[in-house]
Amino acid sequence: MNGISTNGVVAYDVVDRIAWVRFNRPDKRNAMSPTLNRDMMEVLDLLEFDENVGVLVLSGEGTSWTAGMDLQEYFRDTEAHGLGGTRKAQRESYGWWRRLRWYQKPTIAMVNGWCFGGGYGPLFACDLAFAAEEAKFGLSEINWGILPGGGATKVAVELMSFRKAMYHAMTGEPIDGRTAAEWGLVNEAVPLEGLKARVNEVANVLLKKNPVALKATKDAVRRVSEMTYESAEDYLIRAQEAANSFDNEGRKEGIRQFIDEKSYKPGLGAYDLSKQQR
Repeated sequence: MNGISTNGVVAYDVVDRIAWVRFNRPDKRNAMSPTLNRDMMEVLDLLEFDENVGVLVLSGEGTSWTAGMDLQEYFRDTEAHGLGGTRKAQRESYGWWRRLRWYQKPTIAMVNGWCFGGGYGPLFACDLAFAAEEAKFGLSEINWGILPGGGATKVAVELMSFRKAMYHAMTGEPIDGRTAAEWGLVNEAVPLEGLKARVNEVANVLLKKNPVALKATKDAVRRVSEMTYESAEDYLIRAQEAANSFDNEGRKEGIRQFIDEKSYKPGLGAYDLSKQQR
């Protein structure tokens, strides 16, 4: 299954339950325009509850992941319509990033090239992130006279140490994929020619997990990061109870295979989903 968004600026393929979604403005380094932001929401809507999709990978056509916001279309053109135009553009961009943060399926950012500025929004929104060693990351806003907005500063502080985040934001100097992995912006970096294979490998690991447990887990990691230990403990108890009430058969099957069949070890892999009653 493959397709393209209404305006052609987002493309996707679904292969073996992995949706490979791509920014599709290679001539503009995949810069995010209001049109692209609307199209991305369209594609996310289409794939979120499709039974043929188990994992979503976000990447970019050409040599870039995304160079951030399109300075002409996102800033100058929308500002010409006053505050209303600016707020509309913000709702459309921040809206799909927020949607991606809480997406029903596991998500992976596959950063194949340039990732700048506004690109940190969807980068952080994805649950996991892998980059080409050759990729370039940067908060270049300081170089043209603004602060890293749209959540970019928050992403830097959330994923990096204070000193690295401050240096990254204040200097506007780009870093490569290897450094991005060392600083915590991505899980790991590999040579570009092996990037898709590595992401495919990780996606297939996720496809073997219980989807209800995966959704509850990814939400829990994001939620508890802002809680005290006591609040997190209480939240996790309630979240586990909610997940059990929605899919208790999955939990029972995993325990059955471990205790009764002795067919797997939880610390070394997932239980066999194919044996679970639907």
